[in-house]
Amino acid sequence: MIDAILAAATATPTPTPTVDPNLVTPGPVGFVIVAVVVVFAALLIWDMQRRIRRVRYREEVRAELDAEEAATRDDAQPHPGADDPKA
Repeated sequence: MIDAILAAATATPTPTPTVDPNLVTPGPVGFVIVAVVVVFAALLIWDMQRRIRRVRYREEVRAELDAEEAATRDDAQPHPGADDPKA
C-alpha cells in the first residue's frame, strides 16, 4: 500500500517532442488546397445569389402581370346598375 502511494506521488516525466513543428505544417500544397476551396465557395455563393435574385424578379413580374390582368377583367365586366335604364 505504501508502494502505491509513493508511486502516485512521484512526478511523471513529460516527454520531449520528437517531431520538428516546422516539418508538420501543411506547406504550399495545403495553402493551394485551402485557396481552391475558398474560391470554389465564393463562386458557389455568387451563383446562388444570382439564382435567388432571378427567382425573386420573376415573381415580381408575375405579380405585376396578375394585377394588370385582374384590373383588365374588372374593367371589362359591367358594373351592376351602370346600364340600368331605370336609374
